[in-house]
Amino acid sequence: MRIPGDVLPFRPATIVLLDVHNDVAVLRVSGVDLEPLRLADPRSGAAVAILGYPLDGGLTATPGRMGRTATVLTQDALGHGPVARTITAVAGQVVHGDSGGPAVDAAGRVESMIFAQRRGSASGYGVPPSIIRNDLAHVDTHGVPVGTCAP
Repeated sequence: MRIPGDVLPFRPATIVLLDVHNDVAVLRVSGVDLEPLRLADPRSGAAVAILGYPLDGGLTATPGRMGRTATVLTQDALGHGPVARTITAVAGQVVHGDSGGPAVDAAGRVESMIFAQRRGSASGYGVPPSIIRNDLAHVDTHGVPVGTCAP
């Protein structure tokens, strides 16, 4: 389902944390005074809306369902590995452009942050909120050099 209009206009942001191991970037956006979405531990089988900008288009909400959270051997955000990562499976249509978007439950809580589409499937994977909480506790108030993001 395409959501009419964007919620906010695009604004410049500063990277205040880059967690390459878990594929998480925390951005600070000046001039925005909104409450952040609450985080909730993922519940296997819970219905969610996958929010994102697929294929660089407008904001969409796609129905999904939370899967298991497990520690797996995979690559980090820069393609290095194998590394042990904790990830949550997310069933539903996950496409390029959904990365960084939340999987939100009916109460408006983020149960996962999408980071990849599953190979050979329409479903995907997300970062569980426990990792996001940990990253938020370690943000750098001065920002992270942008060059750190490049492989």
